[in-house]
Amino acid sequence: MSEMPIEKGDFLLISYVGKVKETNDVFDTTIEDVARKEKLYKEGEIYEPKLVVVGEGWVLKALDESLISFETGKKNSVEIPPEKAFGTRAPEKVRMMPLRRLIAKGITPQLGMRVEIDNKLATVRTIGAGRVQLDFNPPLAGKTLIYEVTIEKKIDEKAEKLATLVHRRIPSVDIKKFDLKLTQNTFTLTLPEEAFYIEGVQLAKRGIAMDIQKFFPEIATIKFVETFKKKEAEAKEEEEEELKKEAKETSPAIKKVKNTHTQKQP
Repeated sequence: MSEMPIEKGDFLLISYVGKVKETNDVFDTTIEDVARKEKLYKEGEIYEPKLVVVGEGWVLKALDESLISFETGKKNSVEIPPEKAFGTRAPEKVRMMPLRRLIAKGITPQLGMRVEIDNKLATVRTIGAGRVQLDFNPPLAGKTLIYEVTIEKKIDEKAEKLATLVHRRIPSVDIKKFDLKLTQNTFTLTLPEEAFYIEGVQLAKRGIAMDIQKFFPEIATIKFVETFKKKEAEAKEEEEEELKKEAKETSPAIKKVKNTHTQKQP
């Protein structure tokens, strides 16, 4: 039985390595070993197969369009010219700027450094004679890109699709720690306590709700459950504090009774 072809709207988990054709330099990857080898590794970054819904533009458009011709489990390669990647280089976007202006902004420029000037990102190309050359072109402008892609899995089950949408928004917490329930037209997501304090968790929940409404319009209600449980150690500590407090409150009364008793004795 032949495998069903990839179609628009399919949920895929993909691994990839993105290279610049001219230099063979790796600029992006989902694979941790490759990131470390190419000195691209970022602490705190999650390296794992990436969820892509075909046709949604979650990856570069030319790569997205190529996915329908790929086979699951095989390494595929696609070459993307500059005009379909990050555009051609525009010479007018390369400008000279006085070094003192950057220093006044608290920037000590270094070659290859990315800096923000007037809300625009630029790359420092040259430094000399009190002037700095800034390139406002995207770093990959004018480059032909090659993506080596493996479709690790095509997701068909509705429950797994929902789980991957949740994981996409909150990747730092193991999806197995969440409780997902789908009953008729209601989806309930119970978050583990470690997810409560993640920066941007409210935005993530909003994103999850929007994704689910988009891909599963039949789900009318989405509930998020956050239950705060008192830890045993904390509960015990509070109990001990309460007992100490009670002891303090009763001790003066006992002392007063003792003093009164003493005064009555001849």
